[in-house]
Amino acid sequence: MIKRMTIMLSGMAVLFGGLYGFQTFKDMMIRKAIGGMANPPQVVSTVVAANAPWQSTFSAVGSLRAVNGADLALQVAGIVQTIQFSSGDSVAAGQPLLSLVATDDIAKLNSLQATAENYAIVLKRDEEQIKFNAVSQATVDSDKANLKNAQALVGQQKALLEQKTLKAPFAGRLGIRAVDLGQYLSAGTSIVTLQSLDPIYVDFYLPQQALASIGINQDVAISVDAFPAERFTGQITAINAKVDSTSRNVQVRATLRNGEARLLPGMFAKVEIAVGKPEQIATVPLTAIVNNSYGDLVYLVDNLRDGQGTARQMFVKTRSPKGDRIAVTDGVKLGETVVIAGQLKLRNGSPVKIDNSHVPVAEVAPNIVDQ
Repeated sequence: MIKRMTIMLSGMAVLFGGLYGFQTFKDMMIRKAIGGMANPPQVVSTVVAANAPWQSTFSAVGSLRAVNGADLALQVAGIVQTIQFSSGDSVAAGQPLLSLVATDDIAKLNSLQATAENYAIVLKRDEEQIKFNAVSQATVDSDKANLKNAQALVGQQKALLEQKTLKAPFAGRLGIRAVDLGQYLSAGTSIVTLQSLDPIYVDFYLPQQALASIGINQDVAISVDAFPAERFTGQITAINAKVDSTSRNVQVRATLRNGEARLLPGMFAKVEIAVGKPEQIATVPLTAIVNNSYGDLVYLVDNLRDGQGTARQMFVKTRSPKGDRIAVTDGVKLGETVVIAGQLKLRNGSPVKIDNSHVPVAEVAPNIVDQ
């Protein structure tokens, strides 16, 4: 009886042990399958970190300004009689541009000139007569005073008449005419803008720390939205004598040649100033950098074999980007494989599969042509 019970209990123990083992094996296989489904290899694009020439720069935004520029106006009121220019003309300094009706002023000038000529005749006659004591010295002195007063009135009237004519104060290019023949102009009404376009200034601000690295005649390069594929070069010609106490920035002015007058005052410009000497440094495409609240990081690919590997996060230190590339000063070693696309679906230890069939070329200065 005891023997049969022992055999039965042993059989039941083997049965339950087998069932438990099978269930454990099944759970393990299910977890493995689910784990494999939850973390499949992620497709990413990569590059190999390599040294490249790198020139450190200061970047700023600025505004173009004419060396000489003004909205021309007259300081007296009147009716437009003649217009001697067309919109967009290039003019020389002193060239007449517009005149107001000045009939009354001309008539008054002629009257004053006649009076002055008469006083001159009287003075000449009295100077001859004083030699024979025919007139007194007081009479001659009075004649001289009258002549001087008459000549002063003539000069005053000429100045008033001159104010009725608008002349170009400097050579440059005119803008669009804003007045018409026969129009009444009040004093100070803008008639046309005149801008001297060659050379042209670009004004911009740099942080005070830049003062140690910039100087007069240092080269600058600018780009403008109107010509995105071109870069215009010039030199620093002035650095402000004070630093703004609010922003701690200093104003800098550079001068550029503008013979074709393609750059116009008021344009927004992006400015770059090369500082220091070029150096060899590891660079990667800008898309490799992942920004978060803890700092910049990249994903490196370890254990690379047959186009697959494991992702690893690495915090990095970088410099200011240039074009499509950025220099990495710490965190990436030469020859390491860096993920440049697909990082959003990665975490530490994620398996990755590399596909570089559609990777665009990352350039330091894409589509830039020097001028």
